[in-house]
Amino acid sequence: MALAPSKTEASPDMAFPSPFQAWIGGIRAGSVTSYGNNVKASCRWIAFNAEASGVLGIVALECEDGGERTVSQLCCHSDVVTDFDFSPFDQLLLATGSADETVKVWRLPQSGQNMPSSAGLTLGPGEGPVDMLQFHPTADGILASGTGKRVTIWDMEQQQPLTVLDSHRDQLQSLAWKRDGRLLGTSCKDKKLRIFDPRVSPAASQSALGHENNKDSRLLWMGSSDCLISIGFSQMREREVKLWDMRRFSGAMLTVALDTSPGAAIPLYDADTGLLVMAGKGENLLYCFEVAAVQPALTQVTQCRTEGSTRGLAAVPRLALDVMACEVLRVLQLADTALVPVSYVVPRKSVQDFHEDLFPDCTGTLPANSAQAWWAGDSQQVGKVSLHPAQRPTEIFTSPIIACTRLQAANISPTADTGPINTNTDTNTDQSEGSGYSSPSSLASPGSATTSLSASTGPSSGFASSPSQKSLQSILGPSSRFRHAQGRVLHRDTHLTNLRGLSLTTPGECDGFCANHHRVALPLLSAGGQITILELSKPGRLPDAAIPTIQNSVAVTDLSWDPFDPQRLAVAGEDAKIRLWRIPEGGLQETLQEPEAILQGHTEKIYSIRFHPMASDLLVSSSYDMTVRIWELSTGQEALCLQGHTDQIFSLAWSPDGKKLATVSKDGRLRLYEPRCSPLPQQEGPGPEGARGARIVWVCGGDYLLVSGFDSRSERRILLYQAQALRKGPLSVLGLDVAPSTLLPFYDEDTSVVFLTGKGDTRVFLYEVMPEPPYFLECNSFTSSEPHKGFIFLPKTVCEVREVEFARALRLGQSTLEPVAFHVPRVKKEYFQDDIYPPTRVWWEPALSARAWLTGEDGQQRRTSLQPADMTPVSQAPKEAPLRKFVPASVYLEEKSDEQKKEELLSAMVARLGNREDPLPQDSFEGVDEDEWAKYLAQIILVGAQVVGRAFMRALRQELAASRAAADARGRSERPQSAAASRIIGISLQEAQQILNVSNLNPEEIQKNYDHLFKVNDKSMGGSFYLQSKVVRAKERLDEELRIQAKDEKEKSRKAET
Repeated sequence: MALAPSKTEASPDMAFPSPFQAWIGGIRAGSVTSYGNNVKASCRWIAFNAEASGVLGIVALECEDGGERTVSQLCCHSDVVTDFDFSPFDQLLLATGSADETVKVWRLPQSGQNMPSSAGLTLGPGEGPVDMLQFHPTADGILASGTGKRVTIWDMEQQQPLTVLDSHRDQLQSLAWKRDGRLLGTSCKDKKLRIFDPRVSPAASQSALGHENNKDSRLLWMGSSDCLISIGFSQMREREVKLWDMRRFSGAMLTVALDTSPGAAIPLYDADTGLLVMAGKGENLLYCFEVAAVQPALTQVTQCRTEGSTRGLAAVPRLALDVMACEVLRVLQLADTALVPVSYVVPRKSVQDFHEDLFPDCTGTLPANSAQAWWAGDSQQVGKVSLHPAQRPTEIFTSPIIACTRLQAANISPTADTGPINTNTDTNTDQSEGSGYSSPSSLASPGSATTSLSASTGPSSGFASSPSQKSLQSILGPSSRFRHAQGRVLHRDTHLTNLRGLSLTTPGECDGFCANHHRVALPLLSAGGQITILELSKPGRLPDAAIPTIQNSVAVTDLSWDPFDPQRLAVAGEDAKIRLWRIPEGGLQETLQEPEAILQGHTEKIYSIRFHPMASDLLVSSSYDMTVRIWELSTGQEALCLQGHTDQIFSLAWSPDGKKLATVSKDGRLRLYEPRCSPLPQQEGPGPEGARGARIVWVCGGDYLLVSGFDSRSERRILLYQAQALRKGPLSVLGLDVAPSTLLPFYDEDTSVVFLTGKGDTRVFLYEVMPEPPYFLECNSFTSSEPHKGFIFLPKTVCEVREVEFARALRLGQSTLEPVAFHVPRVKKEYFQDDIYPPTRVWWEPALSARAWLTGEDGQQRRTSLQPADMTPVSQAPKEAPLRKFVPASVYLEEKSDEQKKEELLSAMVARLGNREDPLPQDSFEGVDEDEWAKYLAQIILVGAQVVGRAFMRALRQELAASRAAADARGRSERPQSAAASRIIGISLQEAQQILNVSNLNPEEIQKNYDHLFKVNDKSMGGSFYLQSKVVRAKERLDEELRIQAKDEKEKSRKAET
């Protein structure tokens, strides 16, 4: 394209993605909602957000010795990595920020894939998730981090903040250092741009109204000049670019509307060329503008359409550009499955010379001063260096803020006793450092050759693993045993239909309905708080006529079945009373109007009620009066009253042993009580940020608490806490989606799987919860075509173990109640899957009475096996050795017809690579237990051979079709029988001799050359399937020619005799 008049001579005339070979493929990029760019590059490494929470993918910027680049993992945080940045001086220094409120600094290795197992230092935790990070451009050891409404300037060597800039009135959206390091600019959700001089005052020195829409905005400095660029949205939601001069900061110098795309823009500005590159998240257009602050002007240079949508964008440092190819700028596009380099090149006639007009001296990599010197007022600038290949500096700067020698020694020798140095001396720091394992890349697809292998197998699931399973984890990363779990709605014959007049407006603290293994209780919409009781043993269509109900007399706020008495139902009402109802054996035959007992004590409406898991006749309730009361049902009296809440109690949960009680409330706090010891909380800790609702449940044997709630942006998330350390905050936070309803968690203690769904949802999330990083292992979700009004799980004893069903739920629709079974696909279903079904708690038998518990006694329920008498455990099943199929040589060396020999020769050669007709393991794989991992691994090893076999056959058949036409022409000069053979086989005699390098038709020489050429042309040795197919066809042609000659000789001998 022609250059516009306003463009300089150094403007690139073209921008193009690099050839596919230059792409870094086989990755799985994460879809992180953050203000970061999601990918960054130094002169040595590229870092990008990976699919797994808290994990970055790390890959070399350039190939070493022309080989393939390998993607490694850096497991940084216990929560999502929100932003990260490379030091402009030390190319191996990487800072990462996370929603876990900490900033960590890592020293990456010089080369290889042994990523550090722990951070060099940790800053924080702060007062909220870290939203953005940026190193100082002139001083080593200074880092700016944005959290919520404040910017913290850190002295990393001292691990202390130098100052905090907190003039913002709303959420920060971006921050940027001026190139000379004197000033800092920010953009904020309050629509204002601010300029700070951090060494003078924590307050903004200047501010201006930026963009009229408060959607995502970005601010960039134009190098060391007094001009800035901002990108945001107008009042009409148009994406726009504005140029600013801080000397006249009251209004923008220039405003240019770009388009109406909704995606947040990722801008990159190169001060040396004056080029602004920009892409929208989720879009496939890459814009390049030339920015001139003097005119002012913004001129589009190129528009590049990329193959995939953009998830992130990064600029490669100028010292890493290919200057001899006139590459003035290179950006890296992070797509879903690849990193795509996009080069901006200025065409020049000569590419043999260095063009100084295109590449003036750029900023070097030696810092101008230290953090303390800069803070004391030193504003010395970083020196310039030449980009000429022969004049580039060779000195490499290593930042002293992290001692590097022991770190590198630890990476080289992971079994050494001396581990990586962590200069953070705070002994109370979150021990999530242990999550920084260097595990094999789950970012690379299983079939990719770029998968990184390391000695670490990553975190285990908390269960004993066989060696072969650990080997698989070392290749694919940690995964759940239940990742293939499937949920399905059972047959219509098991449904309850024609449900009419259901109450769909129960409070958010209520699950909507409740069920035990015999019956289900459903609140109705009619006046008087009516409740219908349906027997699960009597499925089908309900009659149109009225059916017997419970007349509760007031609206229902929560209800629960007694686990030890399946005929007793507790119902909480808006009148602050709890009514106990006795359901007759066989179900309701007539309307119940008088409860068995009424519990009175609360002064406000009750939120929720829960029966004690161990003691009979014990019930807990929470109310709007901010109290939690424990009732002894045998006497109908209040036994204990717990205080300490300051706002609405969203949820409460007994610990599995019944000793403790946990609550989560609207004031954003978690509280842990020991009711028999004190009415006040034993511990408190921070809970979910949002005030829209939350739920709490005990997990991992009662040592951890899982909380579902919302963040400040209304994203639904789950948080994992250590029960004995609530003050430290969550160990891990996992964002799921954005929806209005609170996630209702159900935890299966036998499998450690948590199910999460909300009222009005169509999806049920499944995660295996572990007490170690990465804490949550995702499993298959269950989805339905219509939203459900409630989703309740039944006791474990109703599961059909013969179908490997590990959980069963009831899904409440608009007018139906449908059973949903969750099962794990298994190959040997005829065996009892004892790894899925450990002995389960006898939940229907109390361990002690309410009076015994209140007097200080504790009990423990016995456990029972779910194994049917006629099933053998899979752990005792006979072991089957994996079989490798092949065709014995005797099969194709027997005396057969020529056509049979030809076909079986090809089949035998394919069999050496793997039988092409064998199904792939995933074709028949239905889930395996731990004892089958060894056989499964053997099958995985064979997959490559099978794929090779299929590809070889395709190449062979394609080559045959292409060669026949040429052989027709060449064969006209041959004898009739020989020409016919050339046409059939698709290759001439002369060409066959040339391929196998034989001048005379000597069978021994043909066989010898064939064996040698077939071996050396194998793909693993640099050959190809095409060359091997040529060798095979040549051998066939020569064998056929030998047969024709032998037949001719025999015919001549017969004629001579006659």
